[in-house]
Amino acid sequence: MKALSQKRRHPLAAIALLLMGLLLTGGLYAVATTVNEAKASTAEFTASDTQEGQKLFEANCATCHGMGASGTQDGPSLVGVGAAAVDFQVGTGRMPMQMNGPQAYKKPAQFNDTQTHQLAAYVASLGAGPAIPADEYLDEKGNAAEGGELFRVNCAMCHNAAAAGGALTRGKFAPALADVTGKHIYEAMATGPQNMPVFNDSNISPEGKRDIITFLKQIEANGSPGGADLGALGPVSEGLFVWIAGLGVIIAFTIWLTSRTS
Repeated sequence: MKALSQKRRHPLAAIALLLMGLLLTGGLYAVATTVNEAKASTAEFTASDTQEGQKLFEANCATCHGMGASGTQDGPSLVGVGAAAVDFQVGTGRMPMQMNGPQAYKKPAQFNDTQTHQLAAYVASLGAGPAIPADEYLDEKGNAAEGGELFRVNCAMCHNAAAAGGALTRGKFAPALADVTGKHIYEAMATGPQNMPVFNDSNISPEGKRDIITFLKQIEANGSPGGADLGALGPVSEGLFVWIAGLGVIIAFTIWLTSRTS
């Protein structure tokens, strides 16, 4: 008992207890989150969806992602990525990829909506992950002002303040967000494709994602009030254009004057 009492008074005892408490709390939170995601990811799918999705996966995706979606050297494991990741990647035509490269390009989808739904069902059955968003978050009736603030804080450094896209490192890029459906915008935030970080509900709430979608659709509908937007790349490109065009006019005018005097 005396030895135990001395260990309790050890200087590191408080730190050890704190670490144990943090680990326990984090573990319980992870379990609770996983259970909720599992329910959300599988509730909208039937057993038939999952079976048909498995057939499609084995015929079209297993070459890169492996049987059971466990991953290979050519493609990552899809266990736990959730239905939203599949719906985004397949629905935008990024998957299957045409060729290996630094980034998957958007292209016409290879699978129709029903097949995409079935593929999502199969992958969702393999492990909990982000679910396809509910329609209530895709109605584009959120707060555009709040969405604009969230977008500028979290997204503009890559996608540009006007959502025109931008270059990243090693041949990668953040795509422009015009003509992208609200569902795919939401799914991209929830799953973090390519170099994009994951914005889960703890980072940006579903209501916040709805506001961002509303903001993006509003600026897409309004267009550029000043005429030519020059790619919406900001004052640097606009100033450079004015400088080059203005300098060209001055040179042309100078040549014209000198030719007249001679």
